[in-house]
Formats: sequence, structure tokens, C-alpha cells
Amino acid sequence: MKKIYLGAPLFSEMEAAYNKMLAKEIRANFDVEVYNPVENEAINDKSGYADSIMIAEGDNAHLEESDVLVALLDGPIVDPGLAAEIGYFYSMDKPIIGLYTDSRQGSYGNQQKLNAIDEIAESQFSYVNLYIVGLIKKRGKIVRTEEALIQTLKEVLG
Repeated sequence: MKKIYLGAPLFSEMEAAYNKMLAKEIRANFDVEVYNPVENEAINDKSGYADSIMIAEGDNAHLEESDVLVALLDGPIVDPGLAAEIGYFYSMDKPIIGLYTDSRQGSYGNQQKLNAIDEIAESQFSYVNLYIVGLIKKRGKIVRTEEALIQTLKEVLG
């Protein structure tokens, strides 16, 4: 059975709820095992205790067993732990699919938005670190919607 690692920020109720919903959606569409770190209370229940070695070894073991990394890129910056997971997974030469749903992508044909790029602190666009983007694109692709994610997973999983 194929295994998908769902990498994402997971520290707010909103993040945890979204991750659980997305894992459920993937499971409903594919006969795969989804590792969702939110569901791993042994190392991610923040009311308990897991030290840095426990977290690194736990997540790395799941990354090593996984066939695909789905990386949720939304937020003010890519979650630092996710950025490390992307780099680790990239080094294993396995496919990575980034999901980036930020509504500030694209100009939507609005010239004012394009003109604002040259004004200090007036950019209307979101930003994702280009090194992270490059790693993902070298191993897979970045999609904007959950529907596109499901379609891309169909292509990657065969």
C-alpha cells in the first residue's frame, strides 16, 4: 500500500482541523495510508512532552516510509518544520506535491496590482521562499486547489 506524508503547520486549531479534513479527503479518494502528524499524539500533543530527537526520529521514520510528500505551503511563511521535511524528502528523490491556496496569487488581470509591485510595501501578492519552491518543482509540482491536489495524486500514484 502506498503511503502519503501530509506535511503542514499544525499548531492552531484551524491548522489541525484543516489537516484532518485534507487527510480524510485523500483517504476517501485513494486506497493509501496517510501519515498526518496531527494524528500522532505521541510526539505532537503539545500538552505532553517529546524532545527534539523524538520528533526528528519520529517524523523522519515516516518520511522515509512514504512514497509521496504532500506539503501545505499556506501561511505567512512556509512552516519551518515543513521546510526541513521538504529538504529531507527531496534528498530521497521522491515526489513532492505542494498545495498553495493563498488567494493573493496572480494579478487577476488587474493592472493596479501589477503597478503596486514597484511601490514600497504595497505588493498585493503572496510569497513563498523560492528555494523551497524549486525543490518541490524539481520533484513534482505545486497546485492551487484540493481538487488539483487529488488529480495530481492520481497521476503520481498511478
